Amino acid sequence: MKTETNPLGGLDPLVSITELAEYLGVPVKTIYEWRQSGRGPACIHIGRHLKFALSDVQAWLDEQRELPKRRVAEE
Repeated sequence: MKTETNPLGGLDPLVSITELAEYLGVPVKTIYEWRQSGRGPACIHIGRHLKFALSDVQAWLDEQRELPKRRVAEE
């Protein structure tokens, strides 16, 4: 995934909606649908473009993580 160049060291790298969709393995349309329904990672509007900070994407992915359910031993 290509990220925006960061000439101001310390700022969070940004990715486009197309790059995010490619990274997540979902269509761009899915990300737009997530946004419309209040799901998905936070985004930043730059003009009419949507950008996603990699730290926001990682935080959102961490929230999506599901731990395996423990089996209850049969008696």
